Amino acid sequence: MTVAVESVLYRASSAGGPSGVVGDTPARLVLPDTAAGAFGLERERAFGFFGSPVDPAAFLAELERSGLRGRGGAGYPAHRKFAAVAGAHGETVVVANGHEGEPASAKDRWLLTHRPHLVLDGLLLAAVVTGASEAIVYVSDADALASVEGAIAELAAAGLVPDGLALRTHRAEHTYVAGEESAVCRSINGFPAKPTSKPPRPYESGVRGLPTLISNVETLAHVAWIRRHGAAAFAEVGSGTSSGTALFTLTGAVERPGVYEMSLGKTIDHLIESAGGATAGIGGLMVGGWFGGLLAGDRSSLVCCYDAVREAGSGLGCAAVTVLGRNDDLVEVAGELSTWFQSESAMQCGVCVSGTNAIARAFRQMQRGDTSTVHQENLIRWGDTLTGRGACGFIDGAAALARTAGAELARRSERKES
Repeated sequence: MTVAVESVLYRASSAGGPSGVVGDTPARLVLPDTAAGAFGLERERAFGFFGSPVDPAAFLAELERSGLRGRGGAGYPAHRKFAAVAGAHGETVVVANGHEGEPASAKDRWLLTHRPHLVLDGLLLAAVVTGASEAIVYVSDADALASVEGAIAELAAAGLVPDGLALRTHRAEHTYVAGEESAVCRSINGFPAKPTSKPPRPYESGVRGLPTLISNVETLAHVAWIRRHGAAAFAEVGSGTSSGTALFTLTGAVERPGVYEMSLGKTIDHLIESAGGATAGIGGLMVGGWFGGLLAGDRSSLVCCYDAVREAGSGLGCAAVTVLGRNDDLVEVAGELSTWFQSESAMQCGVCVSGTNAIARAFRQMQRGDTSTVHQENLIRWGDTLTGRGACGFIDGAAALARTAGAELARRSERKES
């Protein structure tokens, strides 16, 4: 029996579902009383430095010492993105990207509905460090939008919005590619939320043509935490080039799907155990959301850090982990995901349109009983050749799916022959 994609994922909003801290992970973002609802301004201010003066150069150095990498998916060092915009001449803009188009992830929505002021603290700090004149929270989820707008109203009433800074929200359309950096800028500028060719990149020319820092909301929450507690405290947990904690969205065949905070460097089984364990064994994983392809077999010993997950053939991405049970047919799941990739393409790049169509068509032919090995050969080849050829990284996700599913098909063929 196979499980449909809709059933594999924890589709209900994790903003109202389980959350917790894994093992001995220090509680930084998911605190014991966050389950009760959003922290108000006074509750958040009790933790420390909200609204206090900051020296931009000193904080950039502190951010570099922390080793924080962006939690939106790419894992780019946060201090480099901040410094690129801080070093620009003239007016700048900062954007908190809470769009979260990845279907397997709910951690951004959780943050915006439970700790919106922590995110705004990080956003205002980013505005001060980069000298921005405008700070925007980019979001598509209605509950998250309402939560952030309420928090902004609290900040304004308390006089905590810096003079000369315009702080507002922007409601985005809910498509996968709408969260890509250049698509974010296009949407805010009044155009369809679709990626553009690079260069220029947003840090060079983004919102209103100005140098723009676009940072994931979880990244900004960690930025605020680092301002309050310091780089050394942040880096007390983690592994190698993966310092600190991260919010993991755990979905699929587990007892309690939800959002969990875990130190980077711990293994998948720590995460699954904290969620009550797997409900049907572990037949495979999707790590990094649907963008990371498939990892066949029981990979519960996989270390959750950027380097280890990349070496395993996937990517940590936004730290969304979907557990597939032993009865789930990974190739059938991949076939359903290929249809999703086909439908979510921005339809702007020929390579993306033709690539996603070809991948989905190959899976459909196999599902109709075509057992020719040409399909697995094509999937592996497309996985190797399509990566990096689109205006955005969307085709890279479809390619990862093709490559990993093709490799699993090849393994099955070898087992049959032996």
